Amino acid sequence: MENVTFQMVIEAARELKGIIKETDFCYAETLSGLTKGEIYLKLENLQQSGSFKIRGAYNKMVHLTEDEKKSGVVASSAGNHAQGVAISASKLGLKSTVVMPKNAPFAKISATRKYGAEVVLEGDVYDEAYQKALEIKEATGATFVHPFNDPYVIAGQGTIGLEMLKEQPDLDVVLVPIGGGGIAAGIALAVKTINPKIRVIGVQTENAPSMYESVRLGKIEKVNIHRTIADGIAVGRPGDLTFPLICRYVDEIVTVTETEISQAFLFLLENCNLVCEGAGAVPVAALLSGHLDVRGKKVGAVLSGGNIDINLIESIINHAMITTGRRTEIKVLLNHRAGELSLFLDTIAKEFGNVLVIHQNRHKEGLSMYQLEVSVVIETIDEEHKKRVIEKLLEANYEIEYTN
Repeated sequence: MENVTFQMVIEAARELKGIIKETDFCYAETLSGLTKGEIYLKLENLQQSGSFKIRGAYNKMVHLTEDEKKSGVVASSAGNHAQGVAISASKLGLKSTVVMPKNAPFAKISATRKYGAEVVLEGDVYDEAYQKALEIKEATGATFVHPFNDPYVIAGQGTIGLEMLKEQPDLDVVLVPIGGGGIAAGIALAVKTINPKIRVIGVQTENAPSMYESVRLGKIEKVNIHRTIADGIAVGRPGDLTFPLICRYVDEIVTVTETEISQAFLFLLENCNLVCEGAGAVPVAALLSGHLDVRGKKVGAVLSGGNIDINLIESIINHAMITTGRRTEIKVLLNHRAGELSLFLDTIAKEFGNVLVIHQNRHKEGLSMYQLEVSVVIETIDEEHKKRVIEKLLEANYEIEYTN
């Protein structure tokens, strides 16, 4: 018998009524045009606490016995589950302790404390924080609220699937992020029970492909995690409960690169006015990168969260603009004489390149007393526009030392 049932998802929806926000499920016109599909975005990035995690955390805690509630709860999280646990515990009047990796985004640490939890920083990755949380559990008798490997947590996340099909019952495809597998397992169980013909596709970052590798090999595998902007799904080992559910209900898992995630982040910001963290943007990354053919399909994509470190946003945008040809650095050698720099900049301006940054250097080894090294960062419309600017500089006989 399964540890998680469809009936548990239905019951979770009842428990969460009035507690969580039933988030919008919006048509994405520009994304639909690019993919030739009919794309709808489930905006869990606008959920209370900025993530879907409150659904599973609250559903777990509401099922605790009175004795368990007196001992409080403990959890481990990179950020979103932490906030879900903190808010849920506060709503239920429970003491909560959350262990977070030391490199968790400051915004998530601060928010978790603001919502009422005691925060303990331990380890560099989730798995190390998880071990510390288990130590606290043993020492205090608190109930451990797992971020994904718990029947009530999985059922709580599955309520997203119910909401999606209530709004759009004729979906062909559902795209959902995968880390440890809680949200993917819950949603897949829900939508497949209602309509087995719906194709459920999980999306995971290449830098932490634990579920992808486990499904490929047919057994749970632990993988090394590389640094990723999708920190919310950077899990080294799938859950014992989530893995069989994923195998049964998820039709396919695809992986996306850091560059593809950053481009999806920028796309959502520019075209949908949505701020979405890396983990939440992976379904859109899969659509934009061409990994999936959704032409003529009605697709629901879950944007699982929007809690992103404000200091990371500029880096993501800059990386996305560089990789799409919209921002580039050009380094040239000029004759060091009056008017040369002005002519160089004028050549760029005539091709409508926008100079964002300029550096001059006469103090580099190898430069003659008659040379000036100039490095400019320019903004262009796209890759073709960038190439035209560079071609005009070459036609004007500028000695380009470096470009990216």
